[in-house]
Amino acid sequence: MDIAAMSVVMNQAQVRSDASLAVMGNVKDLMEQQGAQLKEMLQQSVSAPHPSLGKQLDIQV
Repeated sequence: MDIAAMSVVMNQAQVRSDASLAVMGNVKDLMEQQGAQLKEMLQQSVSAPHPSLGKQLDIQV
């Protein structure tokens, strides 16, 4: 393989690597956003109790 072809192959490998890192960065950002939204949703659900929870007690004798 001549030097020019090897240079093209190495450049393509670098472009693929850069693209892969960019995609992973986007995925990481998206997961952080979704995690923050989930955390917020869980905090809201804890602060608003269920309307019928604890209103009834079932006892068998």
